[in-house]
Amino acid sequence: MAGGMKTLAKETAIYGVSSILGRFLNWLLTPFWTYVLIDTAQMGVVGNLYSWTALTVVILTYGMETGLFRFANKSEEDPLRVYTTTLISIAFTTFLFVVLAISFLNPITTIFGSEDIKPHYVLLLIIILGLDTLSAIPFAYLRYQKRPVRFAVIQILNVVIAIIFNLFFFLACPWLATKFPGAFSWFDINNGVDYILISNLIASFIRLLLLSPQLRVKYIFDGALLKKMLVYSLPLLVLGVAGIMNQNLDKMLYPHLSTEVDKMGQLGIYTASFKVAVIMVMFTQAFRYAFEPFIFAKNKESGDSKTAYSQATKYFIIFGLFIFLAVMGYLDIVKYLLEVKYHEGLMVVPIVMAAELFFGIYFNLSLWYKLTDQTKWGAYLSIIGLVVTVLGNVLFVPRYGYIACAWTALFANLVMMVFSYFLGQKNYPIKYDLRSAGFYFVLSMFLFAGIMFFRGNIGNAWLRLLINTALIGVYILVVLKKDVSLQRIPVVNKYFKK
Repeated sequence: MAGGMKTLAKETAIYGVSSILGRFLNWLLTPFWTYVLIDTAQMGVVGNLYSWTALTVVILTYGMETGLFRFANKSEEDPLRVYTTTLISIAFTTFLFVVLAISFLNPITTIFGSEDIKPHYVLLLIIILGLDTLSAIPFAYLRYQKRPVRFAVIQILNVVIAIIFNLFFFLACPWLATKFPGAFSWFDINNGVDYILISNLIASFIRLLLLSPQLRVKYIFDGALLKKMLVYSLPLLVLGVAGIMNQNLDKMLYPHLSTEVDKMGQLGIYTASFKVAVIMVMFTQAFRYAFEPFIFAKNKESGDSKTAYSQATKYFIIFGLFIFLAVMGYLDIVKYLLEVKYHEGLMVVPIVMAAELFFGIYFNLSLWYKLTDQTKWGAYLSIIGLVVTVLGNVLFVPRYGYIACAWTALFANLVMMVFSYFLGQKNYPIKYDLRSAGFYFVLSMFLFAGIMFFRGNIGNAWLRLLINTALIGVYILVVLKKDVSLQRIPVVNKYFKK
């Protein structure tokens, strides 16, 4: 048992670190693009296209990744038969999608709602979608085979290749064009969106090549098995689509709803600023991978699992509020991740960060329907959030622009969090430390108000940073003073002994 737990912890660490590192490296591209793309409208095009990509991949895999794990682990099923049946099904539907999408390329292009999105952008996107979907099942099979190192290497390499080609097109090519104008007469910096998509296409193609060993197997198709898998997996599709749309629908709908003359430019500003706020997502992911396993392992020794869940949520909130204050306190530095013309959108950063914090808390609270096998509630809650997202964007974006997207995201995640809490207390009661959570929330909002006050009233940026550092320090000291369990950490304990 101990050996199995050790292996599980090791694999979790590899998957976690590779996921966070890959997300971080990919995140770095957005600040880079703000400096190399010729205008904010091109950033808007990129944001819009990739929002559709996230949704389409979920639809094209239709929950079969989870279905693969579920059926491959059944004793009565042959894992290879499950894998190849899944692979054949996904390959067939993906091929059908690519053929039909290319056949109706021009009508599909009009769905995006902007003349800035060209048919050849959509063509490149369709091919990328096909490659990414075909890679999804071999990737999942690597996890089933317990090959986390190969999984991590391919995942990170995919992002690194995309970054290398972005650097080639946007940094190397302009320099080479001045040295060898004849050889680089094809290069045009105005075609920035093309180069981003081509870089993605190359990376996706190489990733599929790296996964080719997982494709060289004896193929067996079992129609009866596929039917059972679809019955299991398709409900997960509803959950996946609703979840992705909650995160991306604002950027998908914006070209249709905005009344701005430069609507894609405004979307570009929002997309870039939204990415700054995604720092919260990366840090909270790191928290779940690093801290939660520690708490759960400790509490497994005492057998009090509900206390572990309550503690994990409490420290998640403490940690998330610290990240919120840190980003806002050092926004004078963080803002230079983006080119100056995007700075007007930074007003959405605190709103989106709060929205992502609420979503993280919702994720922590969602364990009740997983532990009680009532996963249908996950779909219900996601649909409730989706309804709020649609209504908020449709009603307010035409009048208020992208700021309405941010507020809608916050409210939708807040609604899901509150509903999940009360439903969880009814079906799987856990005594969460609401008093402590409320105290830290009020404290952080008070300190945030101080940060915003000094930003508006002190012109010297260095002085603001000094004051903000002190305010963030107040939060840390209050947390350490108030929470006895944190005082048991060696470094902290040493401080209190002093």
